[in-house]
Amino acid sequence: MQTTSELTFSFIVPVYNRPDEMAELLESLAGQQDPNFEVVIVEDGSEVPAKTLCEQYKDQLNIAYYAIPNSGPGLARNFGMKQAKGNYFIILDSDVIVPPHYLKFVRHTLSREYTDAYGGPDAAHPAFSPIQKAISFAMTSILTTGGIRGASEKAGKFYPRSFNMGLSKEVFKKTGGFSAMRFGEDIDLSIRIMQNGFNTRLFPEAFVYHKRRNNLVSFFKQVFNSGIARINLYVLHKKSLKPAHFFPAIFTLGLLLGIILLILGYVYIFILYVLYALVVFIEAFRKEKNVKLAALSVFSSFVMLIGYGLGFMFSIWKRLIIQRPVFEAFSQNFYDK
Repeated sequence: MQTTSELTFSFIVPVYNRPDEMAELLESLAGQQDPNFEVVIVEDGSEVPAKTLCEQYKDQLNIAYYAIPNSGPGLARNFGMKQAKGNYFIILDSDVIVPPHYLKFVRHTLSREYTDAYGGPDAAHPAFSPIQKAISFAMTSILTTGGIRGASEKAGKFYPRSFNMGLSKEVFKKTGGFSAMRFGEDIDLSIRIMQNGFNTRLFPEAFVYHKRRNNLVSFFKQVFNSGIARINLYVLHKKSLKPAHFFPAIFTLGLLLGIILLILGYVYIFILYVLYALVVFIEAFRKEKNVKLAALSVFSSFVMLIGYGLGFMFSIWKRLIIQRPVFEAFSQNFYDK
């Protein structure tokens, strides 16, 4: 069992053209109740660098800044882990805010019951915009994703995601870190972590506030690529595809059929989607107590399911039927807002 004195932490953050947004992340790291850590910022070929911002925090944080040619988020994280001085790496996206208790909780939990890698959930900060809160609902609600991002997934076999994950230096050395995939690279790494005999866990209290996208168009592009990535992952890891992953595609095909039948005068299938939208609205309103936000949550939930479903089906056609190589539909959208 590890002790607190043996654990040294390095936060690894790739960033691309987001200095203003990342200021909130650095401010939240400066406010950690446990101040013993370093921050490694990897500028991934940005046109608008964050170097000046990072220099402003040198008196508050043990921060190291590196600039590399654009290589994608996975390889940027790998570069950061190679430079890091800690023996346990915490991977964050640049668009998150970290609660003050985060590192204190992680250190205590790892010292009490060590795990080679962990993942934490995400939440919407009260200060987020309505669309950011609605997108957060769509990505975290059990009504849309089944809770697979941390709400209900088994804590003993959890697939950490790169907006909020931790892994030991030993894990990084053994697995080689992230692949060059721009979407699904975190699930690919999680699978390889388990294949190499390491254990993973969900830390429910190690959550972050995740801003995500600022509009539904960029959100659609993101989830479309995520649907593509699921089949790319299946090609690499046959056992990674689960029945739940087909739900958005079935949802999308059913909605299309429902609209066609509605035009022909048959309302039965379409009514099911109206009822589903009503359930989503009620759950979002129960959570946020805001009618506008509940309505936005319905729209964002449909965008998420349809976008993922279309990407999933598109990738089945290209990867499995006509045997094309790995691809993304919107190759630059991982970082873009």
